[in-house]
Amino acid sequence: MSVCVPESEINEELKRKIVQLESFGEQLGKVLQKKYEGVFESQGKQNLRIWVCRDIDGDEKDDLTSEKCFEKEYRSQIVIDFDGPNFEDDEFYAYYIELWYYYGGFFKGSGTLYDLSNNDLETEIEEGLKILLNN
Repeated sequence: MSVCVPESEINEELKRKIVQLESFGEQLGKVLQKKYEGVFESQGKQNLRIWVCRDIDGDEKDDLTSEKCFEKEYRSQIVIDFDGPNFEDDEFYAYYIELWYYYGGFFKGSGTLYDLSNNDLETEIEEGLKILLNN
C-alpha cells in the first residue's frame, strides 16, 4: 500500500506529490460521502464524514495543511467516521487509510507514502465503507 521514502528523496517534488495526493483524497472523500450517506443513515449510522485528517505527533490542528508535510511526525490519512453504535470514543475513527507519514528521527528521517501507482484509493475507501456497513 505504501512505499518507503528515504531522507535523500525528501524534496520539493515529493512535497508536490503529497499535496496532490491529499487534494485527491479530499475530493474522493466528498464524492463518496455524498454517495454513501443515505446508506449509512438507513442503518442508523448518522453523520457520515470522510476527510483528510492531518496531525503532528498525534495532535490535530485545524490550521494544519500539507504545506507542513516535512515537519517531524506529520501524518495525513483519509478518515471515515460517523455517529452511531460502537463508535462512541472521540479519540478513534471508524476507519482510516494512511496517505503520508514523515518520521523525522533524531538525525535522519524517512517517510511512507501511499502508492497511487499500484493502488486504487477510491476502491480502498469504498472497501472501508463496505466493512463499516457490514459491522
